[in-house]
Amino acid sequence: QVQLVESGGGLVQAGGSLRLSCAASGGTFSSYAMGWFRQAPGKEREFVAAISRSGGNTRSADSVKGRFTISRDNAKNTVYLQMNSLKPEDTAVYYCAAEVGRLTLPLRSTNYDYWGQGTQVTVSS
Repeated sequence: QVQLVESGGGLVQAGGSLRLSCAASGGTFSSYAMGWFRQAPGKEREFVAAISRSGGNTRSADSVKGRFTISRDNAKNTVYLQMNSLKPEDTAVYYCAAEVGRLTLPLRSTNYDYWGQGTQVTVSS
């Protein structure tokens, strides 16, 4: 059983930065593709970014491209989301997720097998 724990959320002014972390335990982290999703109140959960098992391939949603960067440290069993130039529309609960051994860069929430509990990010204008 894989457990994922996010941290690093908080309140930030527009234009500011945050770095989210997601620590994994209970499995072989380097065998999982990892992703970040977010869900704003009244909206569906949406894809933010994904990273392959080695970290050599990444993909981001158009809405965050050039502002957010996903990375991972397999030695620390941790995936990160560096968020720069934050906008009020980035306000949401952010979730990390793990996909076990099938897809290189899973983009859909239904592709993922394990989820964290989420961390709140609030961007004030």
